[in-house]
Order: sequence, then structure tokens, then C-alpha cells
Amino acid sequence: MATKGLATALTLYGARTLTLSQAAAQAGLSEPEFVDQLERRGIDVTESERAAALGEERSVHAD
Repeated sequence: MATKGLATALTLYGARTLTLSQAAAQAGLSEPEFVDQLERRGIDVTESERAAALGEERSVHAD
């Protein structure tokens, strides 16, 4: 993993200059790996982006 590419991607994602998908590609990581790196550094990831990256489907339940 290229540290400089990861650092740049983290910064650009944190500034919302890149999408999660774009930033993961910039870092040379899969989206789930990039989400892990973001969370380790305390960078906010939207629930929708996290779910999409991790392949989770959000279901809506009527109560």
C-alpha cells in the first residue's frame, strides 16, 4: 500500500473532494479496506456510503 496515495485519498475524501469509490481507487484499496482506514482515523463515512462499500442493504421496516 502506497502511504502517500493513501494519505492523499484520506485527505481528499475527508474534504469531500472525492467520493468514497474515487478515494479508494486513488489509495489503491478496495472500498471496504478504505472504509476501515477512514474509521481507524476517525474520518466520518456516511451510512449510505458505508453500506454501499460493505455490500449491506438497508431495509426499511414499517412498525
